[in-house]
Amino acid sequence: MDAHCINYADTGFFSKTITDYLDNDPALAPFYGHRPTFEGFEQLLKTKKVTADREVLVEVLTEQYNRLSVVSSELSVLSTQNIEALRANNTYTITTGHQLNIFTGPLYFIFKIATAIKLARQLKERFPDKNFVPVYWMASEDHDFAEINHTKTGDKKIEWPMEAAGATGRLATKTIRQALNQYKGVLGLAGNAPQLAEIVETAYTRFDKLADATRYLVNALFGEYGLVIIDADDARLKQQFAPIIEQDIIGQNSFKHISDSNAALQKLGVHIQVNPREINFFYLLDGLRERIVFENNVYEVLGSDIRFTEAELRTEIEQHPERFSPNVVMRPLYQEVILPNLAYIGGGAEVVYWLELKSNFDHYGIGFPVLILRNSGMLVTKEVASHIKNTGFMIADIFKPADALKTGWVKQHTEQNLTLNAEWLEMLGVFEKIKAHAAHIDATLAPSTDAIRARLKHAIESLERKMLKAEKRNHEVRLEQIDKFKQALFPGGGLQERSQNFGPFYVKWGQQLITDLIENFEPLEFKFTVLTE
Repeated sequence: MDAHCINYADTGFFSKTITDYLDNDPALAPFYGHRPTFEGFEQLLKTKKVTADREVLVEVLTEQYNRLSVVSSELSVLSTQNIEALRANNTYTITTGHQLNIFTGPLYFIFKIATAIKLARQLKERFPDKNFVPVYWMASEDHDFAEINHTKTGDKKIEWPMEAAGATGRLATKTIRQALNQYKGVLGLAGNAPQLAEIVETAYTRFDKLADATRYLVNALFGEYGLVIIDADDARLKQQFAPIIEQDIIGQNSFKHISDSNAALQKLGVHIQVNPREINFFYLLDGLRERIVFENNVYEVLGSDIRFTEAELRTEIEQHPERFSPNVVMRPLYQEVILPNLAYIGGGAEVVYWLELKSNFDHYGIGFPVLILRNSGMLVTKEVASHIKNTGFMIADIFKPADALKTGWVKQHTEQNLTLNAEWLEMLGVFEKIKAHAAHIDATLAPSTDAIRARLKHAIESLERKMLKAEKRNHEVRLEQIDKFKQALFPGGGLQERSQNFGPFYVKWGQQLITDLIENFEPLEFKFTVLTE
């Protein structure tokens, strides 16, 4: 594939806060640690204090990967080596995370992981005496099923209809057959469809829980590149986080610190992504993930009869830390406690909400990772590329509105004069004479003449728009190509990566799609990458 890189600011799809962060706006400096540069990583490596229990981490990961042996006796050599490497003090992780979207959900799920793999490679080249392991953190404790139970290919929405409760990673996959058949039907039989169909069939029928199914699917796509997949819904990992769980629920520290940071960020014009609660943990059991609230000197689990005194709560955390699930503002802290992590890779909204968290990390003495905006991209097939080429546009032009592209194309290719500028200049001369004549009779008539001129100017501009519209009809066939490539690349007016599934592209390109993404993404250059066939 050929790669075309465009500044994020030039796409019109990224917030001012994100572009300010990438441009090193000093006003944002208090809200993060090191810059997303090789120099920033070098500085962090000199001071990084790892809190993770490496032996426990390897033990948990090894057990989780052993579950894949149910259907595959061969695991990626590189992933296995990377897990073992985590025992060493000179090994660090580069982490991205996402919910357990069925069939991986939108394209940016794939883009996040490709970014992590590429950055880990580049850091190894820059710091050869250290090891860097790309990690996909499965958001297995998330409970928002409506956000993950569907995916889109073209205009077709494939949905897993089910009444779900509790952590999504623990959901049974036995009812996904209808959605699975629909997905395989969309893939068809051509190209690499059979290969991908076999992967998803195995993932969702040979594994009983969604977390295990997702691990198999992601490993099938990325295992050969050394990706390590972690499910942090584990009692041994939660045990390391237990002291902070206890301190934060009882002291409500995160609420105080993050609220103060949010107030400071709002003064800078930052749109706040998440707001903390007084208690930022859920109580987690099979089929249950509900908020913990403190009322009448008792800790209550909403939607249940579960209650704790403070003493009982401390005991419950000590004996069953796995029952306490961090919400969106505490999950990042949990991640940094149990991983020897250097960087977190997220989308624009994620990076902004991480900016809200720095003061809470400081309070607990946990190192803050380098924040990396994931690579954003667009996949352009030969068919779509031909439409762009036939209209004569450059890749950078495709981000302009369709109507602006059509207007520009018509004005460039028409043989007609679509403006009335010359005629209007002649009319202005006449109006000056009329205005002088009227003012000679009565000075108060001059404003009336100006009003008539303004109305006529408006009428002339309206006529020009009609002339342009008429000329567009004369080029209707060619202009339809603009609509075709705009709809393909910006479905519903949004970025392709935010709605479309990777499946049809994998059918076309196979595993080469993943390889090309990793090869062409440049995580620290912060450019939008358009990949054309």
